[in-house]
Amino acid sequence: MGDWVWPAYVGILGGAIAFVLFMVPIVAIQYRMYGRFTWLRFFGAAGLSVYGVALVAYTLLPLPDPADLQCPPGGSVFQGVPFNFISDIQRETAGLGITGTLTSRATLQVAFNVILFIPWGVIARRYLSWSIPVAVLSGAAASVLIELTQFTGLWGLYDCAYRVGDVDDLITNTLGALIGALFAPLLLWFMPQRKELLATRGRSRPVTVWRRWLGMVIDYAALSFLGAVFVILYRIGLMALGMELPDDEDPVSQVLIYLIPGFLVFYLPAFYPSGASLGQRAVWLKPEWPAAGASRRFLRASVTGGLYTVLGFLAAVVPVTVLDPLPALVLFAAFIAVPLTKKRGLSGVLSGAEMVDARAAGDDQVRSSSTIRAT
Repeated sequence: MGDWVWPAYVGILGGAIAFVLFMVPIVAIQYRMYGRFTWLRFFGAAGLSVYGVALVAYTLLPLPDPADLQCPPGGSVFQGVPFNFISDIQRETAGLGITGTLTSRATLQVAFNVILFIPWGVIARRYLSWSIPVAVLSGAAASVLIELTQFTGLWGLYDCAYRVGDVDDLITNTLGALIGALFAPLLLWFMPQRKELLATRGRSRPVTVWRRWLGMVIDYAALSFLGAVFVILYRIGLMALGMELPDDEDPVSQVLIYLIPGFLVFYLPAFYPSGASLGQRAVWLKPEWPAAGASRRFLRASVTGGLYTVLGFLAAVVPVTVLDPLPALVLFAAFIAVPLTKKRGLSGVLSGAEMVDARAAGDDQVRSSSTIRAT
């Protein structure tokens, strides 16, 4: 596989994995920021993930074995002569015709450095809605970071640079970002723009099954993420203190995995008047009761999310196999109940809540603030 081909495969595979890992927060941020979900922006984020990983693969990989790295006398070398690539092309293509010059490795290397950053300019200008100067400067800053990473041997992990830092790379990369920024409206004309989306951010929209499910997915993803973070920090702390790591059934770990995240995700929102969870806030939903009160909010938090976390904790620490399937059953019942209860869900039915669009009561105020942000 050629040197210029395999990083593309790394970008596709690694970008897909990165996108899947961050898909839920990407959707949550998009929905909260723009007030609705758009497939084009969603797939744009997937393309951004692939490009980001491919950029790293092309500029920094493969990493050599430190034992095989031979450092030149005096350490790392930086090529600081601007447009030195012109003399390199002339030297390597001496005696070749036009076709040979255009297809030589020296020429293709310069062209590739330009092409590599064209997507940067396109993404910055059209997907992120940055101005041309900001798009170009951000491309230049990324190129500087790459060259410094190469020159410093991955910031000191290697004794010297394993790739030559080159000012010409900075010049050609920045040129690519400029070309991409200039042609972005033509290349990505179909992408919804932030200003357009922000203008309609405050408009209330129907409460659908998919929207309810999305809010629930965000909540349970946050639960899993917080549990993983807490237990990792706990184990790092034990290692720092020189203590032995516990087994997987350690009660403290299970408290950190289930009960504390469960309180933060499901019960902490019940202290606030709206009672809306993180996922519901992300998709602009909130529960509404005929007679609101703290008891109803805590009841709603307990009957699905709270029950799931308690059962998950008990199934992990109590050696009774009958408990093992109960958390999954609660989760399944919570999701399947949404279309069967006119989007109210089990928690809504048992606590007497209706799920409404959070903007319905204050459309004018939200729409006005969204218009101000867009201008």
